[in-house]
Amino acid sequence: MPVIITEMNRSESLSLLSSQRLGRLACCLDGQPYVVPVTFASDGNYLYGFSLTGKKIEWMRTNPRVCLQVDEFASHGEWRSVIVDGKFEELPDRMGWKHARDHAWSLLSQHANWWEPGGLKPADENPTPHVFYRIIIENLTGRKSVTEPD
Repeated sequence: MPVIITEMNRSESLSLLSSQRLGRLACCLDGQPYVVPVTFASDGNYLYGFSLTGKKIEWMRTNPRVCLQVDEFASHGEWRSVIVDGKFEELPDRMGWKHARDHAWSLLSQHANWWEPGGLKPADENPTPHVFYRIIIENLTGRKSVTEPD
């Protein structure tokens, strides 16, 4: 069967983001890209996440320009995908950020194992502080495919 690929509008793209928990986050430092799986929660123009400090957080602190990709596969030839271009914003544990941190926690904690994979490190690494963050959605694009009956 032939496959037709079409653009998704903003509403469809935001709907896919809100229905998913796992995405692939890309950040870049000194021209070197880095991609990692992350769990997230969406709310309006923000994607909220949680992580221990490490390469991803250090790179995003240095260069806050990020990209997140989410996809969903329904069946052979039928899928949806969204790419978000945005800006990393840390939600520090200090005055002025309590509401944003509490909001991030309330959204993320609605799902089982919400801290994975960001809250896990290899067993031989020392514990590091945790970080709540959000990605400000600056641009998003979505595409979907459907199979066309013969």
